[in-house]
Amino acid sequence: MRDFMTFDELQLTDSLLKAVKAEGYTTPTPIQAKAIPHALAGKDVLGVAQTGTGKTAAFALPILQRLSAKAPAGGARPVRCLVLTPTRELASQVSDSFVTYGKNLPLRHAVVFGGVGQNPQVQALRQGVDILVATPGRLLDLIDQGFVTLRALEVFVLDEADRMLDMGFIHDVRRVIKVLPQVRQTLFFSATLPPDIMDLARNILKDPVRVEVSPASSTAETVSQQVYFVEREEKRALLTHLLQDAKTIPRALVFTRTKHGANRVAKQLTAAGVRADAIHGNKSQNARERALDEFRAGTLRVLVATDIAARGIDIDGLSHVFNYDLPNVPEQYVHRIGRTGRAGASGQAVSFCDSEERAYLRDIERTIRRSVPVVADAAFRSQLPPPLPGDVEESRPPMNRGGGQGRSSGGQSRQASGGGNGQAQRSGGQGRSQQPRPAVASPAAGPSSPPPRRTMSKWG
Repeated sequence: MRDFMTFDELQLTDSLLKAVKAEGYTTPTPIQAKAIPHALAGKDVLGVAQTGTGKTAAFALPILQRLSAKAPAGGARPVRCLVLTPTRELASQVSDSFVTYGKNLPLRHAVVFGGVGQNPQVQALRQGVDILVATPGRLLDLIDQGFVTLRALEVFVLDEADRMLDMGFIHDVRRVIKVLPQVRQTLFFSATLPPDIMDLARNILKDPVRVEVSPASSTAETVSQQVYFVEREEKRALLTHLLQDAKTIPRALVFTRTKHGANRVAKQLTAAGVRADAIHGNKSQNARERALDEFRAGTLRVLVATDIAARGIDIDGLSHVFNYDLPNVPEQYVHRIGRTGRAGASGQAVSFCDSEERAYLRDIERTIRRSVPVVADAAFRSQLPPPLPGDVEESRPPMNRGGGQGRSSGGQSRQASGGGNGQAQRSGGQGRSQQPRPAVASPAAGPSSPPPRRTMSKWG
């Protein structure tokens, strides 16, 4: 399947093309070009794509076209499409995409998730909806209470299936699948395909077409990367120092490994005069939505987040991503820095690496098949041990403090994207093997020390 040059070639209806063009999109992303024709033909699709590749539009547009072809005239109507997402933020963003692209169509949409009262959601369901976007827990609650029936379902979308596994929701997903009609179209999207997810896909997909783009080992060319070697106790001072230049860094997303770490970093930045807030699973839904809204609007300059809370956040014009803590799963680094440099725009990814994270950096560089340039800064430079066998080299050219060089400007056509994320209830280790971290001379490990490295298996 070749990549289409314009949305006009995808055989979408005039109503959908009008909505797409109203958003300024002219060129489909690779996942859209590959998946939309098969989805329009009614085939099951196994899509392997990361957040930020435009996968939400890849399933939303063909679903809207299919359902609008025989939309009910009005009154109560059954759920005809179910989109299951792992988190509240992603559910909200997917729902927003259906509203945006379906604004010229006579279809009803609703989104249900936990963390808020269910009464408004129940009222929307009673009025009848064609498209329901939901998280597993709240959906099962509403099914058990008799507020949701899926007997008339035509299309089922499982979005970010691997994240469902990581968050421990796979059992709930299987419960939902049991109540779905056997005859349906299924669109299955996942950034990775660990064994449990492949087993699930085989069980629910019928003669699927597999489409795959942007493997997890690749990073966008529009994102300039750099790393500071800095001791753990100096990280907050370095981050505060870099964020003082609001012109160079107008808006930044900062990743920490833990929820408590996110709170501490946000509090320290605010005390230093850099307005920041944290987003993670312990925050209330209202607090998280407020922080996201302020960050999108630009009134909040820095958002500090954990991986699960930030996955799928789609912010136009995000200039910088900071890895305050390096991830112990190298593929997660790709997901993180993919928040910037979207749709042809340039972005900057800045990582902090302390002595205990040296092995994580080596794994990341092996995964992305390139070295991350080191910033030489005497004020914050770590006293690192000698390089480990196969470790990164320290003879790379230094870069300016704070980073601004090497950023490329994108002139590509703007591409439709979609898709977002939420709280960490629990994480699963399925499909991953743990291996010991090589010993390095470093201060005694405390409660905030990095966890063991985890390597994600590769799937064909």
